[in-house]
Amino acid sequence: MLIIMNANATDNQIQNVVNFIKSKNFDAHISKGEIQTVIGAVGGKIIDPRDIELLDGVKEVIRISSGYKLASRQFKQEDTIVEVNGVKFGGDNTGLIAGPCTIESYEQMDETAKKLSDMGIKILRGGAFKPRTSPYAFQGLGEEGLKIIKKVADKYGMAVTSEIMEISQIPVCLKYVDILQVGARNMQNFNLLRELGHINKPVIIKRGLANTIEELLMAAEYVMSGGNRNVILCERGIRTFERITRNTLDLSAIPVVKKLSHLPIIIDPSHGTGLRDKVAPMSRAAVAAGCDGLIVEVHNEPESALCDGAQSLYPEQFKALKSDLEKIAPIVGKKIL
Repeated sequence: MLIIMNANATDNQIQNVVNFIKSKNFDAHISKGEIQTVIGAVGGKIIDPRDIELLDGVKEVIRISSGYKLASRQFKQEDTIVEVNGVKFGGDNTGLIAGPCTIESYEQMDETAKKLSDMGIKILRGGAFKPRTSPYAFQGLGEEGLKIIKKVADKYGMAVTSEIMEISQIPVCLKYVDILQVGARNMQNFNLLRELGHINKPVIIKRGLANTIEELLMAAEYVMSGGNRNVILCERGIRTFERITRNTLDLSAIPVVKKLSHLPIIIDPSHGTGLRDKVAPMSRAAVAAGCDGLIVEVHNEPESALCDGAQSLYPEQFKALKSDLEKIAPIVGKKIL
């Protein structure tokens, strides 16, 4: 349930409410907005909401039937803004993340990162642990890959985002990665999500191949219920009967998520389409729809990439796309970062 406090509620009154719901075995999650404070009561036992409404400073108690409470717009009216290395996701900001699908070598990462850095990109992506459909496909360089991307990112003043596949990888990822990325296949790896709720770094959660938006929000709830509020949602396309594109990129998820949740939502047009010539138009459409960021695959030599070269942009293509996005974003009240 959500406990809405009066606009003039004191800190003591808020703490008294927190103490009361904790005594009933609820976890208390506080969201202080510009106008009023909202306390999310999660778990616990059945309780008469009138017992809470009678406490000093309480305006009203709202029961939430959905599985996501902390991620809901009811819990927090204002948009959550997640900031990494000066790049903001959420509010009137549209952050950009770019880099190759896979970390292949120092030279590959260095050349790509230099070109991206020259364009003003401040967050570098690259996979070190790769969940591949075939056991014979390239699985990534592991920690050696993380060392490479971290070294390159530090050289150009960039932050790092990379995918994590299991709980055992958390310690090593925390050493090198600024934003931990949960891939589509792990969106419902609930044990992993719970553990990511205990770290102090942002987490990107990609929508699963056949998951609903509500299930994506409940995945975010697992992380948030552990105390980590820096969650970024990612629409990367879902599997439908269409086979011309790799996936069907659901851009309607942008306005739907923004109505249901305060969390930022970014778009992955590379996995969403799987085709280089479709990435730019879908990126432009995503920004026009009001997305809070893009994560785009860019490779210095896509034709020789070990993974997903067909959906990776050449650096010069990304530069042209960024210029287009900087023109589109202000039309919908956004700015490209």
